[in-house]
Amino acid sequence: MSAMRAKMKIARVEKHSSECETLHFHAVCRSDGYPADGSDENNTYAKFSPSGTLSLTVANPALIGKFAEGEEYYLDFTKAGA
Repeated sequence: MSAMRAKMKIARVEKHSSECETLHFHAVCRSDGYPADGSDENNTYAKFSPSGTLSLTVANPALIGKFAEGEEYYLDFTKAGA
């Protein structure tokens, strides 16, 4: 199986406590369209993954407060084990 890469943007950081937060992601997209020449990198991701959501709860003390709304991240998917 081939690996897959998605590009996601943090839509919201939900703080539960000083020890736990949930990151809410959505697939990158633009509401005003993309240039026809494909010069916007997000165009590539939106073309093949036009929608998607992901929520991750973080409880690692080293990561709490390290993520912010509006930041974009690549998510790499590789099949685990046998």
